[in-house]
Amino acid sequence: MPAPMRTIALLLLLLVLLPSSTPASGRVIGALLSSDLPRYREAHRQLIKVLAAHGINASSEVIVQTPNPDPQSWGNAMRKLTAYGADLVVAYGASAVATALKEGDGLPVVAADAVLTEGASSTDLCGITARVPMVTLLRVLQEIRPQQRVGVLYNSREVGSVRQLEELRRTARQMDISLVEGNAGSPAAVENATTTLLAKVDSLIITDSSVVCKQFDRIVARCRSARVAAATTLPDGAARGALVSLEVSPAEQGQVGGQMAVRLLQGARPEQLGISQPRKIELVLNLKVAHELELTVPFQVLGMVTRVLK
Repeated sequence: MPAPMRTIALLLLLLVLLPSSTPASGRVIGALLSSDLPRYREAHRQLIKVLAAHGINASSEVIVQTPNPDPQSWGNAMRKLTAYGADLVVAYGASAVATALKEGDGLPVVAADAVLTEGASSTDLCGITARVPMVTLLRVLQEIRPQQRVGVLYNSREVGSVRQLEELRRTARQMDISLVEGNAGSPAAVENATTTLLAKVDSLIITDSSVVCKQFDRIVARCRSARVAAATTLPDGAARGALVSLEVSPAEQGQVGGQMAVRLLQGARPEQLGISQPRKIELVLNLKVAHELELTVPFQVLGMVTRVLK
């Protein structure tokens, strides 16, 4: 072999044998969204920024799945990621997390913006929870309008929504609050359940359901027309017309999820990382909506909120 050819061959061999400076070189990262909601998109944008800061997104492939919000679609999307050869899955929303754990065949799962139960654990799971104390919403509503009937709009097919409902049931019994439930598993069911609840309740809590939250603006508009106070855990919920919202930060969710994904790609195990609690939780009150509904906001409530919209 001529000397120039031997030199080129040697250089190519060195390029193959030299270790990569990036711990995640050539890895495949799956992203499974419970649905195509702005909150999950924002969390994912922040996660990508974290990966970029560690040089990972340039040398790895990120495959994003945004299925319809139903069990069959979640399962199909997760199976696609597994078949494609994902090394780990970032799951946004509790339904995506549950599906990733069930269908992932032992893949590491990073939870982000998901309502997880207290003490949630799995050898395959790490991440950050979006769980907030639902008792806070009940207390605010009760302080503003005592002895009221509170409606809950939820979806029995979405695990995060059901977890919030179960917490509301326990708390309502302790506070002697009458809770009226409306199950909405489809867009048509959302409309029907909203109509039924608005005829019976003074306040309506909108839970963490993709099917429900896709119609959030319409639900809130109907609440205001019926003079029913809306409360939610949806980020920017109060800014979009609810009386009160208890919000985590999608940006923080994505950033923490990204940091954990980096750690996994560097060799950490999910059980070593665990589940982080959100540092940023805001209780937001829309004072303009309170005035429209002719509600007097007690000083005690003003002392509880972290932000007031006027």
